[in-house]
Amino acid sequence: QVQLVESGGGLVQAGGSLRLSCVASGSIFSFDAMGWYRQAPGKQRELVAAFTSGGVTNYVDSVKGRFTISRDTAKNTMYLQMNSLKPEDTAVYYCRAVVAVVGGKYDYWGQGTQVTVSS
Repeated sequence: QVQLVESGGGLVQAGGSLRLSCVASGSIFSFDAMGWYRQAPGKQRELVAAFTSGGVTNYVDSVKGRFTISRDTAKNTMYLQMNSLKPEDTAVYYCRAVVAVVGGKYDYWGQGTQVTVSS
C-alpha cells in the first residue's frame, strides 16, 4: 500500500510563489506515472502537471511557464514549484501515483493541500 502525503499549501497573494511537496511511502521508481492535480470549488479535478512513464513532463496550458514539476528520487518526493500565482490557481492540490500491473493499475492519491491565492 502506497501512501502519499502533500504539504506546502497556504495563503499567498497574487504574484507570489509556493512549493508543494508530495512524499511517498515507497520508492517513486516503482511508479509508472506521478503528478499533481487540483480541484477548485464547483469544478472537476484537473491535471496540473505530471511525469509520464517515459519521464516526459506534461502541463496544463494555464500553468505553463509558471509551474515546474520535479522529483527527488533519493527522498521519494515530488515537488510542484508554483510561481506568479493567480487567484484562479486557488484549489485543493492532490498528488497522484500510478502503478501498472498485469491487467490493470493501482491508483494512489494523497489527501490534498489547500492553495489559496488572494487578489
